Amino acid sequence: MDTTFATAAAPRKPLVHAANIAAHRMQLALATVAVALPTMATVLAFVLWLGYGIGFGPVEATLLAGFYALTIIGIGCGYHRLFTHQAYKTTTPVRVVLAILGSMASQGPVLFWCAIHRRHHNFADTDGDSHSPYFNKETRMNRLVGFWHAHTGWLFSTEVTDWGRYIPDLLKDRPIFRVNQLYFVWIALGLAIPAAIGGLVHGTLAGAGYGLLWGGLVRTFFVHHSTWCINSVCHVFGRRPFKINDEARNNWFVAILTFGEGWHNNHHAFPYAMSHRFKWYQYDPNGGIVKLLAKFGLAWDLRSPSAEAVREKLASAPAGHNAPG
Repeated sequence: MDTTFATAAAPRKPLVHAANIAAHRMQLALATVAVALPTMATVLAFVLWLGYGIGFGPVEATLLAGFYALTIIGIGCGYHRLFTHQAYKTTTPVRVVLAILGSMASQGPVLFWCAIHRRHHNFADTDGDSHSPYFNKETRMNRLVGFWHAHTGWLFSTEVTDWGRYIPDLLKDRPIFRVNQLYFVWIALGLAIPAAIGGLVHGTLAGAGYGLLWGGLVRTFFVHHSTWCINSVCHVFGRRPFKINDEARNNWFVAILTFGEGWHNNHHAFPYAMSHRFKWYQYDPNGGIVKLLAKFGLAWDLRSPSAEAVREKLASAPAGHNAPG
């Protein structure tokens, strides 16, 4: 059954409303901090490292890579494939851990993220899509404006997506609702843990600062822009092997950065599919992690399209779209 899982039938309207003044100010403030702070920290980190030769070594590289991987997994396996699309089922402890790791990515609470993403699938690349490069006439004519909007600009929108319509199942999910309520606690932990590790390994306060910088803030910067590329790059650059009604594209480079989320045309063709890999060479560690969980009895009901459904969409794609992707 080829569905996006949102509501029984896709709504005819985006079902959004404008935030009130207080909520709008808070939204702008949070978006500004979320974008600006990791950016400034990354500039500082590279100035210290490349300009003065301090602050970056094997410990910081390990913290950067380790926490990048954990939070990318939290977004891909948790926020995206599990909570938004229900592509598989797992135990409550695993669900909670994935929701916490996704929260540590600082891309919004799990309920907010899932509501936005389900709306994205219902209105992909139309006026109802919150982060499309083609969301209105201006962005369709000016690709640079559209790219910026899809990548970062949409975060400063005044729109509020209707949670009651898009995520009624998650609103009833008590453990995940509680994780959502503690969102800022998880962000703080995502910064404090690498700082603590850096301080313990180096045995100095400066070591803690470098751990915070590289494992926390620089990692957040790279995770942000890697996943934001799915909204921007993967709707502009790449292959479209499957026939779909939007501009979602497969981009191998974004797939590498995001552990498989960059096979975006594959995903939009079969949103419910747990694995985004449809060819042997398509790199999809997030799918592999879920399969590993399944081997240990920690995941089940892994959803996938039939071979016939895959062949049908490939066969119906326009000429020239069937290049490997």
